[in-house]
Amino acid sequence: MSVPTATWDRLPPARRLAVLAAAEAEFASHGFSCGSLNVIARNAGVAKGSLFQYFVDKADLYAYLSELASMRIREHMEAQIPDMPWDRGFFVAVRQLMLAWVEYFRTHPLDLAFTAAVNLEPDPAARSAVREVANRHYLEVLRPLLEGAREAGDLRADADVEALLALLLLVLPHLALAPHSPGLDPVLGLDSGDPAQVEAAVGRLIGVLAAAFGDPVQADR
Repeated sequence: MSVPTATWDRLPPARRLAVLAAAEAEFASHGFSCGSLNVIARNAGVAKGSLFQYFVDKADLYAYLSELASMRIREHMEAQIPDMPWDRGFFVAVRQLMLAWVEYFRTHPLDLAFTAAVNLEPDPAARSAVREVANRHYLEVLRPLLEGAREAGDLRADADVEALLALLLLVLPHLALAPHSPGLDPVLGLDSGDPAQVEAAVGRLIGVLAAAFGDPVQADR
């Protein structure tokens, strides 16, 4: 995880919030490659040189913002997990969790914009650095859910949990972005943004995952 300098920790809270708000807005709008430190400094009301007293470099600031965004998203989703209908089966609950995930990004435009910037970032080094941050949070939340599902018998005994994790790492960012990105999903209708179509698309994706990894005995109950 990116760690700001000691100077950052000594800043008044209002100054830290101003820098973070300016940086989030700039990177969310333009990504890492086109995001301007000059604009961030101007909008935060600080000298550009001050930014390098707070963070090692531009990439360090970008990674820190990705960590903060990932933590916000994770905290929200972890709060939803206990309310999901796990007693009805793993894939039923995950379908509801995916719909809650889609709804989060519909109602949190800044996190949506930052997630889009991260996933569509053309600079491979920057994209890799922030994806590493996001993936760590995905895996720390998802792996225990999948292991619990296998122990509960909701997954086949021979199910490849790592393969299912890898698929979820592809599906979840797509579900976050596609309803707001025309052309990103030309197959399932996610990019229509229509709630009914989005819900149907989530159901189809869950159906495929359940067929591939679910225990057929449990599914028939």
